[in-house]
Amino acid sequence: MSPSASVHSAVEPAETPLTPESWGKLGMWIFLAGDAVGFGVLLASYGGMRATSADWPSPYAVLGINLTAAMTFLLICSSVTMVKALEWLGKGDRSKCRMFLFFTLHINGNPWGASLFGTSFFLVTGFHGLHVTGGVIYLVSMIRYVTNRPAPAASYNAVEITGLYWHFVDLVWIMVFTFMYLI
Repeated sequence: MSPSASVHSAVEPAETPLTPESWGKLGMWIFLAGDAVGFGVLLASYGGMRATSADWPSPYAVLGINLTAAMTFLLICSSVTMVKALEWLGKGDRSKCRMFLFFTLHINGNPWGASLFGTSFFLVTGFHGLHVTGGVIYLVSMIRYVTNRPAPAASYNAVEITGLYWHFVDLVWIMVFTFMYLI
């Protein structure tokens, strides 16, 4: 068995919600399911207001699509650095895990017509921004957690759960960007 496989298998012997090692992951999935409903309601409400408004502006015409597209690309890249952090932790390299967690952090009156456009736009993007802020705090805490654990394998499950949250934040932004900026 390779060293990587032995580290990973020692951390999580079975993928079942009935083992204490998986309770955190199950809890994160339940939280993300509820959060997905919250984002779904916000996006559906935005779509309903947009569909029934006579003077809703074209988001492409009034929003900074080029800058937002570039920032969306960087956010997607941050999911790659999150995966790399978990990969290096699985190999037992705590310092490279911390480095990739740090890289994940560094991917750093209404003039538009319908009166609800600005309100709904900033509500949805602000709700996502709140999740990004929470994710940044979560990542900083994981850097400290990985640093203070006695062995890299002891941090693997916690970093994997953090990765679930961060990938969710990225996925939600892709939906928000597509729905609010491009459609």
